[in-house]
Amino acid sequence: MLSYRHGFHAGNFADVHKHIVLVMLLDHLCVKQTPICYVDTHAGAGSYDLQSAFAQKNREFETGYLRVATHAGPPPPVRRYLELAAQAGTPDPDRPGALRHYPGSPLLAQALLRPNDRMILAELHNTEAPLLRERLRNDPRAAVHHRNGYEALPGLVPPRERRGLVLLDPAYELGDEFIRTTEALLAAWHRWPTGIYLVWYPLHRNQPVDAFQRKLVQGGLRKALVFELHVGNSDAPN
Repeated sequence: MLSYRHGFHAGNFADVHKHIVLVMLLDHLCVKQTPICYVDTHAGAGSYDLQSAFAQKNREFETGYLRVATHAGPPPPVRRYLELAAQAGTPDPDRPGALRHYPGSPLLAQALLRPNDRMILAELHNTEAPLLRERLRNDPRAAVHHRNGYEALPGLVPPRERRGLVLLDPAYELGDEFIRTTEALLAAWHRWPTGIYLVWYPLHRNQPVDAFQRKLVQGGLRKALVFELHVGNSDAPN
């Protein structure tokens, strides 16, 4: 059932888009001195080897992270993301400006969080979860749960910090993922309406994006910012 491995897509344009927004939101939350809690429902393995067979199959990182990293004069939010990615990842000794290991959301958050902040990470995949736990085993701020993030989320909020961010970044490999994302998000939001929720979703044709957004509004969630990135031949506006 859980066939998706993010290693195939690590560092691609969608990762870059998601991680720039994530860094911006966490930076904003860290402006105040009071502690925050970061919750990740589909945390993955935390780090991805760009020389692995997974990443080398389609080399998606070349038109994502590597293209952005080698671009002259990126704007401040992108530059900030690149600095953190370099800090949380490991460089590729054979390619200047490139990374050998690309950091996922947990490691980017780890690089941003302060000593009194926390992060709670859920991952169901039997291979990815142990890797994530091993990578964060020496960080007392991190709690890794090998469990279903959809089911875990309502019980994880509100955190004791009362300030923070939830990232929902499913693989959308199952037919009911949009429904489960909607239900989990609304359940969490009703328990913690002052939290910030960052939801990633694909823009493939035939995906029920409009219905997903409509159900969120019908569920009471009205204060939202939709930030979509369209590439290639798309009927959507630029």
